Amino acid sequence: MVNIIGSYECKLDSKGRLSLPSGLKKQLQTIVAEGFVLKRSVFHKCLELYPMSEWNHEISGVNKLNRFVKKNNDFIRMFMAGVKMLEMDSSGRLQISKDLINFSGIEKEVVLSSSVNRIEIWDKQAYENTVNSPDVDFAQLAEEVMGSIKLEE
Repeated sequence: MVNIIGSYECKLDSKGRLSLPSGLKKQLQTIVAEGFVLKRSVFHKCLELYPMSEWNHEISGVNKLNRFVKKNNDFIRMFMAGVKMLEMDSSGRLQISKDLINFSGIEKEVVLSSSVNRIEIWDKQAYENTVNSPDVDFAQLAEEVMGSIKLEE
C-alpha cells in the first residue's frame, strides 16, 4: 500500500498541465512508471489521483458488484465518469483534461493533498473553504471516527 504524506501548492499552466512539487515526486519515484488514474471525487468537487496499484485495488471492489442490479450499474457509471489514465511526462507534469478541470472548478492555484493512498487535487480556494469550514467540528469528527479504534502498541 502506498502512503503519501503532505499538502503541496502549485499552479496549473494554461494547457492544463500540473507540475508535481519535488517533495511529492520523491515519494512517487518508485511507482511513477506504473502510471496513474485520475477521477472525480465522490464527495467533493475535487479530483483524485491514484497510483495504478492503488486504483487496481480500489476497482477490484467495484468489479464485485452485481451488474444485474440497476443501482449498481448507476453507481458504476457515475464512479467511472471522467476517469482518465495518466502518465507523468519527462518534465514531471500531469495533463489534466478540460472536463475534469471544469468538474473540479480548478482555476490556476492548486492544492495537492495526500489522502493516504491517493492525492486529492483541489482548486486552492475550494480546498481552503473545505478544510476551514465552520460546519465541521474536527475534534468531534475525530472522536466519532477514530475514538473507538484501538490503536496497536
